Amino acid sequence: MGKSPIVIVISAVCVVACVAAVTVGVSKFSHHGNDSSDKSDSGDKKSLNSGTKAIQSICQPARYKQACESTLKSSAGNTNDPKELVKASFKVAKDEITKALEKSNTIKAAKDDPRAAEGLEICKEVIGYAINDLERTVDSVSGFNTNHLDEFLEDLRVWIGGAITYQEVCFEAFENSTSNVGTKMRNFFNMSRELSSNALNIITEAKSMLQYLDIPGLDLSSFSAGGSGGGGGAAHRRLLGEGGKGMWLAGEMPAWVSDPKRKMMETPVGQLKADAVVAQDGSGQYKTIGEAVKAVPMGNASPFIIYIKAGTYKEYVTIVKKQTNVILVGDGATKTIITGNKNFAAGVNTFMTSTVAAIGDGFMARDIGFENTAGAEGHQAVALRVVSDFAILYKCAFTGYQDTLYAVRGRQFYRDCTVSGTIDFIFGDAQAVFQNCKLLVRKPMPNQQCMVTAQGRTEEKGPGGFVFQGCTITGEPNYMAVKAQNPAFLGRPWKEYSRTIFMNSNIDDTIAPAGWTEWRGNFALDTLFYAEYQNKGTGSDLSKRVKWAGIKTLSPQQADEFTPGKLFVTADKWIPQSGVPYAPGMFSGTA
Repeated sequence: MGKSPIVIVISAVCVVACVAAVTVGVSKFSHHGNDSSDKSDSGDKKSLNSGTKAIQSICQPARYKQACESTLKSSAGNTNDPKELVKASFKVAKDEITKALEKSNTIKAAKDDPRAAEGLEICKEVIGYAINDLERTVDSVSGFNTNHLDEFLEDLRVWIGGAITYQEVCFEAFENSTSNVGTKMRNFFNMSRELSSNALNIITEAKSMLQYLDIPGLDLSSFSAGGSGGGGGAAHRRLLGEGGKGMWLAGEMPAWVSDPKRKMMETPVGQLKADAVVAQDGSGQYKTIGEAVKAVPMGNASPFIIYIKAGTYKEYVTIVKKQTNVILVGDGATKTIITGNKNFAAGVNTFMTSTVAAIGDGFMARDIGFENTAGAEGHQAVALRVVSDFAILYKCAFTGYQDTLYAVRGRQFYRDCTVSGTIDFIFGDAQAVFQNCKLLVRKPMPNQQCMVTAQGRTEEKGPGGFVFQGCTITGEPNYMAVKAQNPAFLGRPWKEYSRTIFMNSNIDDTIAPAGWTEWRGNFALDTLFYAEYQNKGTGSDLSKRVKWAGIKTLSPQQADEFTPGKLFVTADKWIPQSGVPYAPGMFSGTA
């Protein structure tokens, strides 16, 4: 076989810049439109017909095809340029969510419904993040070149998936509201939610085709991405955001990832060159962590290290979206502790209960304890909320009861950490890998069951999922005394496509024989993705596990796809550079 068919297919993938299957269809329609033998139609009619068919092809992978086709017809005109159509699919999602946010500003919460008022504030915050991520997808397609194509597609999936997650966070903020504000908000954002889903499915189609082709060593740099000018990789390494700092185009690693200063996870504290030192006794530049965080520049393009000396810091800390690449270093997870007690039972929305919120991308923490002391009676009470993409946490402890660690979205890596809690104590929709971590079940209130995870993927093609490699799952002594009355499970499906995998881990008899439990009746039991692979311990016996359709049995090849080197396309470019111990493949506990 000659190589021309492969070149044609690869060229098609690159021209579309997002959806390979669509490109084939569009190319066919374009050729038909240029056929001089077709004398029955005028040039305008041919162009319109070609544009319509191109839109239908682009929308083929979409979950909501009618919304996809109608919005593209109104926004993209008669173009049959695949790149422009893909770009338009991202832009209409961004424009629609922006319009929905403007409409939501007309809603006023009743004075007797404080949860709704807080929910509106949460929505304004997270929808702003969603718009930001969707803007990145639009700008990235405009500046796209064929270098790092798989990384380009993965970035877009993470950003679009994040936009979807943010909208879900907005909806969840009204779950316990006594008014109809939540219903109004869902109605406002219904179309933007559908268009975001469509954008995700379109980009995933391209990623699937790229993986299917799997041609090692293929140099795609000679193929044009469309539009004027070629441009090499360096020309497209421009940053986005305020002052040209902090944010980047898809397909190119942000500059701070390779900054030598970032490689400090194993550097002794005495050798650290910290940008800020926090000490309660006055021996540092600041007495509170909050004061030190305020010193972090907005759009921070280089690592900013904050060393927090031993002590218990009773404060609430937020590292905002524009404070990128912030690194917190303590003297040990039991020595440097950040603690709070905000909780749902006291009237605070779950999203706002976090003692520490890490939002800016590139967040890292080492040797710190994050704590929420509200207790089981506080219900939802978050110790750490991580929204950051490319987040790394090493030798940290997350201590709480219900909803201890909220891994919201983005790529997150946890190594040698301890997470403790009762109900859903690791939850969210991040693409998160936990390597060599300890998961501790604590004693709940009477009549409560315990669930280690509640993963929240809402889209079948969404990038989110929790992977536990070489971890230990056990219970604290006071839990073991009541486990017969208060059984514990590996997880339950918070959202329709919940995805969680435990592999090469030690599971003791803390975990009930059934392994997993329901969220609500039959909800998500057929659509979830739960798997256990080569675990050990008395609680790892699969013979009495639940038999839901969503429970998967993985082959060695399938399990390998969930290792960080495969799950994160760019893992080898951002995890080892931090200095954290890291096993890219199967983890035996020795890396």
